[in-house]
Amino acid sequence: MTYMKDLYRFFDELAANNNRPWFEANRHRYQELRELWLADVDRMIQAMTVWEPGLATQTAKSAAYRIYRDTRFSSDKTPYKTHFSASVSPYGRKTDHAGYYIETGIARTYDQGVYAGLWALEPAMLRKLRHAIVDNIEEWEEIVNAPEMLKEFPDWCSSMLKTIPKGWERDHPQAFYLRMTNYGKFQHLDRDFFSRPDWPEAAADKFRILKPMVDFLNYSMDE
Repeated sequence: MTYMKDLYRFFDELAANNNRPWFEANRHRYQELRELWLADVDRMIQAMTVWEPGLATQTAKSAAYRIYRDTRFSSDKTPYKTHFSASVSPYGRKTDHAGYYIETGIARTYDQGVYAGLWALEPAMLRKLRHAIVDNIEEWEEIVNAPEMLKEFPDWCSSMLKTIPKGWERDHPQAFYLRMTNYGKFQHLDRDFFSRPDWPEAAADKFRILKPMVDFLNYSMDE
C-alpha cells in the first residue's frame, strides 16, 4: 500500500477547509506526505536520466513548487494549492526552455497528470518557434504524429488564436500550428495511476515519449 490514499484524503480535506488554521493544525500531515512525494519524484527524475542525462543534477526539492498560492492578482483568495507539482528540466525549474511538468492532487486550473512543452511564451520567441515549425514542418510532423505520441498524447494543451497571426497567409497549410499560443502536450492520470507503487517509473516512461518534441522546441529556441 502506498501513501497516496492518505495524500488524496489530505487534499480532499484541504479543499473543504482551505484556510490557515486548518492547515496549521494539519501541517505535520502535509510535511510527511510532501517528503514521501518528493522521494517518489526523485525516483522519477532518476528514471528520466536514462534518456535525458542532463537531469542528473536535478532533484525533487529543486523541481517542486510550493503549496502556497499567489493570491495577489486572483479573485480566489484561498491560500493553498490542493495539489503537489514539479517542473523538471536540465535548465532547472525557473527556465524559459521547454521541459516536463507533473501534478498530483486536486487540480484547479489544469488537471493532474503529466505535461511537456512551452507555455507563457514571449511574443518574439513565439514568432521564432512558428517559423521553426513551418521551416521544418516534415521533422515537426514526424515527431508529433509518431504512433506512440498519437496513442498517448493525441491532444494539444494550448490556447488558440481565432485567426492566423499577422504576416501569414489566411489559408496557410500550417494554420493550426500558427494559431497556437503554447506548444504543449498533456495526459490526464487518475488516482489509480498515482496509487501504483511504480508510478514514478511509469510517469518517466510517459515523459520519454515527449522528449523529441521538447528537444525540437529547445534547439529551435537556441538557434
